Amino acid sequence: GCNPLAETGRSKLQNQRAVLNQQILRAVRMRAGAENLLFFLATTNNKVREQVLLELSFVNSDLQILKEELEGLNISVEVYQNTEETFSIPLVPLGLKETKEVDFTLPLKDFILEHYSEDSSEYEDEIADLMDLRQACRTPSRDEAGIEMLMSYFLQLGYLENRFFPPTRHMGVLFTWYDSFTGVPVCQQNLLLEKASILFNIGALYTQIGTRCNRQTQAGLENAVDAFQRAAGVLSYLKETFTHTPSYDMSPAMLNVLVKMMLAQAQECVFEQIGLPGIRNEFFTLVKMTQEVAKVGEVYMLLNTAMNQEPVKENIPYSWSKLAQIKSDHYKALAHYFIATILCDHELQSGDDEDQQEKAFSQLYDYMPEGLMVLTVLKDKVQRKQLGKAHLRKAVIYHEEALRVCGLCKKLRNIDILQEVLTAAHKRSLLKYAQQETEDDFLSLIQAPDILPKTEYKIETIPPQFSKVKVKDFFHRLGPLTVFSAKQRWTAPRTIRIHHEAGELGFSLKGGSPVQIYCLDPVCSAASMGLKEGDYIVSVGGVDCKWLGVNEVLEKFKSVGEQPIEMEVISCQDTAASMHSKSATYSVGMQKTYSLICLAMEEDKIDQTKKAPLKLPFLSWGTKNRQKAASTLCLPSAVAGSSQIKKKLSPFTLLNTESSLY
Repeated sequence: GCNPLAETGRSKLQNQRAVLNQQILRAVRMRAGAENLLFFLATTNNKVREQVLLELSFVNSDLQILKEELEGLNISVEVYQNTEETFSIPLVPLGLKETKEVDFTLPLKDFILEHYSEDSSEYEDEIADLMDLRQACRTPSRDEAGIEMLMSYFLQLGYLENRFFPPTRHMGVLFTWYDSFTGVPVCQQNLLLEKASILFNIGALYTQIGTRCNRQTQAGLENAVDAFQRAAGVLSYLKETFTHTPSYDMSPAMLNVLVKMMLAQAQECVFEQIGLPGIRNEFFTLVKMTQEVAKVGEVYMLLNTAMNQEPVKENIPYSWSKLAQIKSDHYKALAHYFIATILCDHELQSGDDEDQQEKAFSQLYDYMPEGLMVLTVLKDKVQRKQLGKAHLRKAVIYHEEALRVCGLCKKLRNIDILQEVLTAAHKRSLLKYAQQETEDDFLSLIQAPDILPKTEYKIETIPPQFSKVKVKDFFHRLGPLTVFSAKQRWTAPRTIRIHHEAGELGFSLKGGSPVQIYCLDPVCSAASMGLKEGDYIVSVGGVDCKWLGVNEVLEKFKSVGEQPIEMEVISCQDTAASMHSKSATYSVGMQKTYSLICLAMEEDKIDQTKKAPLKLPFLSWGTKNRQKAASTLCLPSAVAGSSQIKKKLSPFTLLNTESSLY
């Protein structure tokens, strides 16, 4: 992560956000205390009641002031823009959610000792690495390295949840995250709050990367479009995956608005990308630009409508809503200016293709004004001029409305570049209108029709690509996650001393890693020492073998020759043994019998009829639970070179399942 003490503009904003969050927390606590006092003590004493009401009004006023200060941070867009000189309307980024430090040390060490029966002191380095990664995620760099770091921590949380967070109890780890818009903290012992908040910060960081891109170059605009599409994809994934979020900024309604805002800004960058080389004053070029800029105005109009709907209206920054309205009016005005330029500057010449121009021009309107035909307008100079002036009047009206709204909003009024862009566009439309003005203007009663938006560049969300980020489970040494997870309980490791009997062990091995005892002879020496059918071998001769396959474990047995060897095994406590009840002595490499195959098929049917218990966390996943694809039964497979290849599970796939992991 970045140096948290670095005096950059962005770090100063985040530090101010953290201070405001603490002040809002104190004010919220004071308000809660005043409300409780009003409810319990002031019901009969009028004097106390008046004092409490007065105090409550002061606290509410302070909260409103703090909320306005937080809104000021959210609209401090200049800090996030590119440092190069630019003449473009600023884009809006999202601020990162703030959090408190979390100490995983004691809860994880206790769980390792209790659940996995291992020396927890041997995992202090792994716990320290996890805490260092989380601390670094509080100040990520504003580039791809920062995105990768946040995604790495998100994937580590997938491992962490399955290793240490059982569905039946809380671990005692309290996660605190502050709302990005209201500053109100949310505290939970649920790891899903941590996941959702990290996802929000990934989307927010993408928005900051997008606003930082140089919009004076093609490459910069392409990167900005990509960043905003990826931000929309992450926020959309958050909305679909976490359906019950306790924070306002991650509610489905708010996320829906934020996705619209990111796609609108991507569409705006597409228009800038098309016009970057310059807009030629040519008929078909202007037709294309008219439709493209009308599309930008339309998406911002829809965004402004969404921002003013309940319940989002109460929490969305007021300046964001007004900026969306300003951009909608500004780009609609540009669309009318472009079509007026077509009508005023381009007369149909004898060598022009009438059919092509008529077809292109007719696509700009849903309907023509009464009494006008497309081809007639193109040929008639007077009608062209009248319709062109009607569009110019509408452009001036939209420009004036944008300037008026900008002047009414205190935060936007202080953004100099926004004022300059709006003023320049307004003056350009006025100048064009003045050039067309004549004495008989009062005879012109044509109303400019609305312009149909159209774009050749489809803007869509880009879902997060977690598979491209390669991470290794910090607690890899605990064993394969499909077996050694928090959902399963195990006995403490038992030591079994094995004596070879006529070159045979008295049991077979099966599975990938770890290997499992299979076809145990009940009269062999290992069985008399306490070995059970279905036990997992965790070490042989003092060497950890949780990650070894059948062939590797057999090699360790063979390496000691005829000497006795000690191995450690564990037994599952939660589920009944999935092995058949019949016992016999099976040696390595035995052939599959018809009775065993039939028995396996019957138990497969039994396993498939079992229903996995439902788990209802506070933050529930939106995807459907996957059913187990196969039974844990399998036939003896300890033949040399025939060890089963186990499908490797990534932490991302584990996020989408609530059924058993093995």
